[in-house]
Amino acid sequence: MTDTQVLTQLAQTPLVAAMIWLIYMLRRELAERLAPREAGPPPDALARTREDLSAFKVEVARTYVPLSLIRDVDQRLTQHLLRIEEKLDEVSRSAAAAAAQYHAQKR
Repeated sequence: MTDTQVLTQLAQTPLVAAMIWLIYMLRRELAERLAPREAGPPPDALARTREDLSAFKVEVARTYVPLSLIRDVDQRLTQHLLRIEEKLDEVSRSAAAAAAQYHAQKR
């Protein structure tokens, strides 16, 4: 090896060492980020937050929705359910009549 090659390698050694150190630090930081976090809110805090959220939803529904709108939606829903019930009763009667006719023809 010539003196120039030795000097070049000696100049590159700190750069290689710095790169190795950077890679090591990046891997360590990544491992810390990916590690499962043991610290978190206690289970009671989560339950309390859910209860607070549901209470807030009830309060919003009670406060921000006019009672007339709720009554209107309830009336429309009841009408639709009654229509569905009538259709089901009609289908049931038709099926019973068809079954009776079928059994009468078989005899």
